[in-house]
Amino acid sequence: MTAAVIDLTKAEDPRDVVHRTVQALAEGKLVVFPTETLYGVVASALNTGSILRLKALCAANGKLSDPELVIKSGEDALDYVPDLRGAGRRLCRRCWPGPLTFPFHEMILSVLRLTIGPLVISDILPSGQNGGVCDGDVLEWMQESTDLVLNAGSCKYGQPSTVVDVSNEGWTISRPGVVGEQALKRLSSMMILLVCTGNTCRSPMAEVLMKKQIADRLGCNVEEVDQHGVIVASAGVAAMPGGRPSSEAVQVMSGRGLDLSQHLSQPMTDQIATQADLILTMTELHRRTLLAQWPALAPRTHVIRRDQGDISDPIGGPVSIYEKCASQINDQLSVWVQELELKSSSE
Repeated sequence: MTAAVIDLTKAEDPRDVVHRTVQALAEGKLVVFPTETLYGVVASALNTGSILRLKALCAANGKLSDPELVIKSGEDALDYVPDLRGAGRRLCRRCWPGPLTFPFHEMILSVLRLTIGPLVISDILPSGQNGGVCDGDVLEWMQESTDLVLNAGSCKYGQPSTVVDVSNEGWTISRPGVVGEQALKRLSSMMILLVCTGNTCRSPMAEVLMKKQIADRLGCNVEEVDQHGVIVASAGVAAMPGGRPSSEAVQVMSGRGLDLSQHLSQPMTDQIATQADLILTMTELHRRTLLAQWPALAPRTHVIRRDQGDISDPIGGPVSIYEKCASQINDQLSVWVQELELKSSSE
């Protein structure tokens, strides 16, 4: 029996396609989905018959990769690996969905939201110049081997996703793909975010002060902190992008041997909120402002002062006020830095 083919680029009602696909998977059928990387053959993980059929298809044809589990979100991954922490949790939060281990297309995400349980996918591996393209011989083969084909034309990348083996000690690439090693190092780094109002005084000073403390603990230069798996940044709840730091803040940091002159302010965004592992705010109001917009940040967001007091805004004050503010921030940061899980350059 030849599989039905739906051209997603011409579908008048995408919702109808989603419901039709959900029904097909529930009935144990195999469906070909587009992803960011390659096309894949998908089955419901709760249907034994379709899983056995997919495994047999993989064994009989070298065009398919080993099956992988597809779940709704990075948070859902903890249902399967509850002890996952460190780099594993960071990669899940920052790369889901995306071309790392589990590559997605909006259609498969829409289907996942309506299915009971996870899905299983086997990538259709690229051949010659046809990687990630659903046409010609590829389309003919898929129609003969599956029940429903969702054709969206060329995939974004047209090459396999990167598969990563993750443990609490770190990660290794088990199958090279779209996401390279250098990108993975950055994506798996611990990100610490300092937050104030305008991102021109308190949080920029906190950023460079924390980098200095972390560098001292790691035994490296301030410029090398990110190479040790730690990214320190700052933002403001009401910041304008590209603003310059106050001259007093630059002067005070210069007196401590730290360069703040190249800092450019940035506002909080969804992307920053998603990536940050630890967020330290200058005041309780800053913390509440963040949680009002991003409630999920609650476990990762704290006032920098352990007594829940505020770091007063020095804006408009003399250099002496900025110096006092910097000292107060530095003292509070030392407590947080000592609690971080860091690896020194000698380890």
